[in-house]
Amino acid sequence: MSEPLRIGILGAARISGASLIGPARATGHRVVAVAARDRSRAEAYAAEHGVERVAGSYAELIADPEVEVVYNPLANGLHGPWNLAALAAGKHVLSEKPSASNAEEAAEVREAAAKAGTVFMEAFHYLFHPVTRRLHEVLASGEIGELRHVEAMVAIQAPPDSDPRWSLPLAGGAVMDLGCYSLHALRMLAPWAGGAPRLVSARGGQRVRAPGVDEWLDAELAFPGGATGSARCHMAYDGLEMSCRIIGSRGEVLAPNFVLPHTDDRVVVRTGDGERTERLGTRSSYTYQLEAFADRVRGGAPLPLDADDAVTTMTLIDAAYRAAGFEPRPRSR
Repeated sequence: MSEPLRIGILGAARISGASLIGPARATGHRVVAVAARDRSRAEAYAAEHGVERVAGSYAELIADPEVEVVYNPLANGLHGPWNLAALAAGKHVLSEKPSASNAEEAAEVREAAAKAGTVFMEAFHYLFHPVTRRLHEVLASGEIGELRHVEAMVAIQAPPDSDPRWSLPLAGGAVMDLGCYSLHALRMLAPWAGGAPRLVSARGGQRVRAPGVDEWLDAELAFPGGATGSARCHMAYDGLEMSCRIIGSRGEVLAPNFVLPHTDDRVVVRTGDGERTERLGTRSSYTYQLEAFADRVRGGAPLPLDADDAVTTMTLIDAAYRAAGFEPRPRSR
C-alpha cells in the first residue's frame, strides 16, 4: 500500500465513526487530529475513536502541517466556509454532501479547489459501492432495454426539533440531507439517457415551526432521450426508505437501499424471463469511497466526483427549491 493518508476531522459528529474512522481503520489510513467547538468534547471523541490528537480549533486543525486531508462532516451550512478555508490552506478535502449551502457558494468552492490544485470531493459514497455500479451495469447491458423511467426515494423518521437539519441558518432541509442523493442518483444516469436531466416541476411541504425548511419534496425530471424521473425525499417519514428503481422498455432493476447498501446489498432484476436477486456484499460504501479518494490523492486515479459535479448538483437543488416555493439555502455567516 502507498503511504497512509493523514486525515483531520472537523467536528465530533457521530456520523464520522461510520463514514470515516471505521473506513480509515479498515484501509490503513491515519486519523491524526480532530477539532470541535468544545475541546473537552473533542478529547472525549479522540479517546473513544483512537484519534491521535486534538486540535484547539477548526482553524488550528486546518493549519496543522501534518494534516493533509480535511474531512468536513459539519452541519450543512458550515460545509462551504470550512471547505473554502481548507482549500485555501492547500489541503485535500473530502466534504460531506452537499458541498455548500447553494450553487453560488459551491462555485466558489470549485474556484478554490482549482486554485489550490488539491483533490476536492463531495462524499456521495453510495456511488462507489458495487450495488450502484451493478444498477448501471444492468442498464448498460441492455437487459432491461432502453431507459424509460427512474424513481429514487430517500426518507427517514424525523430527527428531533433541535437537530441542525431543521435549521434554515445552518442550511437544513429534506433536500439538503436526503434529496441530494435522489437527485444525484438521477444525474448519474445521464450516459444512458441522452444527457443530463432537467427539472420539470417540484412540490414540497414546510416543517411546522421551521419556516423555510422543507420536510419533504418531490421533484419530476426529464432526460433528453425521453426518459423521465422522480426524485423524492422525506425527513419525517413513518419509516426508512432509500430505494432506486430503474425501469426500462423490457424490465426493471431495483436497489432496495442504494444509500446504505451495506445494510441491504440486494439488486433485484425483473424481466420477461423472470426475477432474480443478486447480493453485492455488505462492505461499507464509505470504505470503498475512502479507497477511491486515497487512490486519487496518492496515484492520480480518476474519480467520478469533483468540484464541477458538486456545482451541478447544487444548481439542481436550488432549482428544485425554487420550483417548490422555497428559497435556496442561505449562506452561513
